Amino acid sequence: MKKDAAREALVQEARELIVAMEAALLRIESEGPSREAINAIFRAAHTIKGSAGLFAFDSIVSFTHVLENVLDQVRKEVLPLDDAMMSLLLNCGDYMDDLVEAIAQFKEEQDPDPERRAELEAKLNTYLVQVARASASVMDTVAQAPATAAVAHKEVSPSADIAVGNPYWHISLRFHQDVLRDGLDPLSFLRYLLTMGRAAYIHVIDGAIPAADDMDAELCHIGFEIGFDSSVEQAAIESVFDFVRDDSKIIVLPPHATLDAYRLWLLQMPEHALLGTLLQQSKALTASEWQLLVPAIVVPAQAAALPLPLPLRSRSGEEKTIQERKFIKIEVSKLDQLIDLVGELVIAGAGASLVAKQNKNRRFEEATQLVSGLVEQIRDAALTLRMVQISEVFQRFPRVVRDMSRELGKDIELIISGAETELDKSMVEKISDPLVHIMRNAMDHGIESAGLRRAAGKPETGVLRLNATHESGSVVIEVFDDGRGLDQEKIRRKAIEQGLLTAEAMPSEQELFRLIFEPGFTTAERVTALSGRGVGMDVVKRNIESLQGDVDIFSNPGAGTMVRIRLPLTLAIIAGFQVVVGGAVFVIPLDLVVECINLSVYEVNQHVVTLRGEPLPFIPLRELFDLPHKETSRKSLVVVQYGQMRAGLLVDGLLGECQAVIKPLGKLFSKVKGLSGSTILGDGRVALILDVAHLIAHIGKVEQDAVRQVESAR
Repeated sequence: MKKDAAREALVQEARELIVAMEAALLRIESEGPSREAINAIFRAAHTIKGSAGLFAFDSIVSFTHVLENVLDQVRKEVLPLDDAMMSLLLNCGDYMDDLVEAIAQFKEEQDPDPERRAELEAKLNTYLVQVARASASVMDTVAQAPATAAVAHKEVSPSADIAVGNPYWHISLRFHQDVLRDGLDPLSFLRYLLTMGRAAYIHVIDGAIPAADDMDAELCHIGFEIGFDSSVEQAAIESVFDFVRDDSKIIVLPPHATLDAYRLWLLQMPEHALLGTLLQQSKALTASEWQLLVPAIVVPAQAAALPLPLPLRSRSGEEKTIQERKFIKIEVSKLDQLIDLVGELVIAGAGASLVAKQNKNRRFEEATQLVSGLVEQIRDAALTLRMVQISEVFQRFPRVVRDMSRELGKDIELIISGAETELDKSMVEKISDPLVHIMRNAMDHGIESAGLRRAAGKPETGVLRLNATHESGSVVIEVFDDGRGLDQEKIRRKAIEQGLLTAEAMPSEQELFRLIFEPGFTTAERVTALSGRGVGMDVVKRNIESLQGDVDIFSNPGAGTMVRIRLPLTLAIIAGFQVVVGGAVFVIPLDLVVECINLSVYEVNQHVVTLRGEPLPFIPLRELFDLPHKETSRKSLVVVQYGQMRAGLLVDGLLGECQAVIKPLGKLFSKVKGLSGSTILGDGRVALILDVAHLIAHIGKVEQDAVRQVESAR
């Protein structure tokens, strides 16, 4: 492969591995060190170095090599994984991310931050120097008393521990059955091993290969017995198999290993008789040495006849299905093209259905109905291709909370739930920055210092909750902190000072909180490195509204604040409900439609109808959009719900369900309230898609204004 052709794949893989490194480090910090997590960090760095080395990206290779050496010492428990080491490793991960970004931008020859690199490498080398000095001290101690050490060894060694004369390492390999399905080639490990030395002998153990009719070609059925001539240390040999060590049976016996070491190994091997023959043929063991071992490893004849039980892959962690899921990576542009084509297919299908109804051809109508059903299934399947779990965003925040809480000197616990909630890929990418702003404000302004929390009778550790869920055809993301809450009087005073509110105004709680999203608004008494300049929350609102979403704030003084973001599931194709008003066709997102009623049979007072004993405000769309009046015998009211709020939309007629391909309104109409987009109908006409969230908010505002007028008149 050419370097440029491999660049994109390498960058994507490296970014995923760096995220995995950071997640493992944060898990260690919260749950304590574990061999599994430390090995995961080492493997990630090792893989990045190896992949970059294949294409001569030397800058990241040389840096990662130093990092890998330190991680190796951590893995051997030579270096402690203390707070200083954790911070250093996290910072190294950040710098590796910068190096990967340089590769992505074809700037791999330029170091993104030479000073930072020098600082990190100096800290890493300091640890390696400490290890070297400690090792030299141990060697000096051994050299000063060799005779004593030899005598001591002789005294504690039992008679069975006779050293074998074999001058080679003996390596026994039984790869786990699923190694090929995991995308790993057993022979690649052997090739890598042979870069460190010479193979004195290699025996293939093939006794477990089933008959051809019963064999699964995706499973590994063979093992290896290797005599290895090399001067490297045992740790170096074992590191070759780090990627498969947890699931495979790998034994490394050093040169001149004792007979007892061979005995313990052979006891684990059902085919010990075959291995004895191979070891004698290879001169790893002499005939007399084998005879000494035989009595200690004899097993019943029936047990020896059993087939070789190759080790299965461990099932620790999340449960895995028998059928492994297979993935294929596709460029986002190709998915976008597919969605566009499906959208055009939806429009064309609607046109065909309309023609069939006009011609009143029964067979034609049946055929178009069948096609429409298939098109709907294709639409749903195509949209699911773009759906990804919001965990792609959420996994970044443990690091954000860790770093910022330390900078603020606060102890903050992050609790994440609903990370498996799915959202359109394009929206996942755009929601990250708004969430960062909200969480920074919650930690800086919301959660108090340990002293203030203690004085208020709260635990010293603050809690920040991040939750995502599906609700009424939308995705709801909530950020909650158990801090001091919002000071309404302070917000009101600052709003008056900045000219956002008059002294006589009496806004509702929600209207007051929405002032926080105004450009330049801040209640901070001082500017910090994190916040206080009045920028950020206005950007949050603007970005969320660009995704056809909205944001609300709820607060309880002394108990905390919650910011709730509501987003549509997708911005491409939706199931809609068509209504007609004054000759114009509008589309309401079907997920938000509760029911349709005949308003004529209900009691109406102004713009409020009593529905099943409950008042329901509604708005005539004809008046709202200033459309021509049209006499109809039936007044149809569409009841819609957005979140916990319900309202009615008065229309002239109901046209039924449809599939709406969302088209943007363009800059000229982008600021029009109450509309979220447009779509093309089957007959070629344009229908406007209603923004239900804004319409319900408008109805609520009209209702509040009416109540205030009545109160002021009194």
